[in-house]
Amino acid sequence: MPSQNSQIPTTSSSSDGKEWYTETLYDHWRQTFCIEEKIYEETTEQQHLIIFKNSIYGKVLALDGIIQVTEKDEFVYHEMMTHIPLLTHGQAKNILIIGGGDGGILREVLKHKTVEKVTLVEIDASVIHFSKMHLPNISQGAFDNPRALVLVQDGCAFVKNTPETFDVIICDSSDPTGPSAVLFTSEFYGDCHKALNPGGIFVNQNGVPFMQKEELIHTLAARKLHFKDAAFYLGVLPTYVGGFMAFGWASDNKEYQSVSVDELEERLHHIEGELKYYTPAIHKASFALPKFIENFLK
Repeated sequence: MPSQNSQIPTTSSSSDGKEWYTETLYDHWRQTFCIEEKIYEETTEQQHLIIFKNSIYGKVLALDGIIQVTEKDEFVYHEMMTHIPLLTHGQAKNILIIGGGDGGILREVLKHKTVEKVTLVEIDASVIHFSKMHLPNISQGAFDNPRALVLVQDGCAFVKNTPETFDVIICDSSDPTGPSAVLFTSEFYGDCHKALNPGGIFVNQNGVPFMQKEELIHTLAARKLHFKDAAFYLGVLPTYVGGFMAFGWASDNKEYQSVSVDELEERLHHIEGELKYYTPAIHKASFALPKFIENFLK
């Protein structure tokens, strides 16, 4: 999901007859995936969409030339985006997901027994449709759960206009380009703050710090205008090149980061299903930032 210079890539063939997909994220860096099988490709009303199979990463979804999710390591992203805020909150009942059309965040939110309702707002119906059809292992039936309300709308407009309030808002968007650019603005963060209940938490994907430090600097400043506590936490995803990935954090409760490992362990009992990455120790450690990130955020 990280990108600075995204463009719709072209596929190419090598001398051995293999077809390759090149993702151009930065001016001086590219990564290329071997396409074992092209499953689907379409230019929707919103963006270019392709799903293909790779022998290492499994099925891969890309939008507008940017790798969004792979079957191999999606659990890291979805668990860290979900369980960090929900277990920190401890009593979250009403959740809003902006984006997340592949269903991975929805799947993880629904593991929490305390959650009564999840509203997912995705701007592109094709992402939901083809993820359900071709990437069912990611959503695992979450779209059909009676606690889930799925809306095909502009997430930014939804947050601005909804009369409803939420305990946790998870913004699972693509990068700050195209239709997702508005989801990284001060105005959007302000609207999310208004849509949160007291003690509410907002999180979003915030790119790769080693490659995208300007994105972190700007989004942190924008969130600080609206929340008393704005920070980042980190996770490691091989798909997103350049090292670990940053997740944006915002709340008015400055005590949340002090929740103990023992308390998090106790709250884990309210989760159904297997976790593959998240642990309370990982939770606590993820908020510890390397020195080079601390330095450029000062």
